[in-house]
Amino acid sequence: MTTTLAIANQKGGVAKTTSVASIGAAFAETGQRVLLVDLDPQACLTFSLGIDPEDLELSIYHVLTQGTEAADVVVATDDGVDLLPATIELARAEADLLTRTGREQAIKAALEDLVDDYDWVLLDCPPSLGILTVAALTAAQAVLIPLQCETLSHRGVGQLLDTVHDVRRFTNRKLEVWGVLPTLFDGRTNHARRVLDTISETYDLEVVEPPIPKTIRFAEAPAAGRSILATSRTSKGAQAYREVAATLQKRANRPARKRKA
Repeated sequence: MTTTLAIANQKGGVAKTTSVASIGAAFAETGQRVLLVDLDPQACLTFSLGIDPEDLELSIYHVLTQGTEAADVVVATDDGVDLLPATIELARAEADLLTRTGREQAIKAALEDLVDDYDWVLLDCPPSLGILTVAALTAAQAVLIPLQCETLSHRGVGQLLDTVHDVRRFTNRKLEVWGVLPTLFDGRTNHARRVLDTISETYDLEVVEPPIPKTIRFAEAPAAGRSILATSRTSKGAQAYREVAATLQKRANRPARKRKA
């Protein structure tokens, strides 16, 4: 059975796209079949996996607004995951979908014939709480919230959880919150841990361990068009994402597959 997981936070700069690419690559390392969906008009996930959006004739925009089959848009990446890419055209999708009946179901409907080909579908939500994020939450079984470990970083978590509540009420009553993923974590200070404790207590959210450390290796990976698991395989950041992926696999009750020889 496919697990569709939305990675969402309307605040930028929280390593959301890095987390999608890295967790996806970690799943792929264990033999899982993975589809990543870029829902951000900035197309950062598409760029980071070595694909130039300007070279694409079709994107997730055409799937959502023009009825293009998702299977005709999927591209393979060097990280062993498939990608539904984005282009700047996606910025028009909010307006195009706004007047459509069932707009909240747009992503779920678009992926319906495709999801059974994968063990995991990871949705890289845009940094907003607009229709694309709502549609992603409607399509997902669960949501993971990446969060930078700084004092002001959790401002807006309440708004996101309000949106989750509304989605549960109106379009996806089974949506689960799998917790907060700490990113850009500086283990040399007590401050970051205090921030996590505050978030856990204030919002009653699970903190997914281990925290993702702050490292320059994350900035180097997109330039190579790969995830950190490919560019710095033995780094602390890569290993942290492998452990997070293992935690998520247990949460989904999905054992790792044996690698093919």
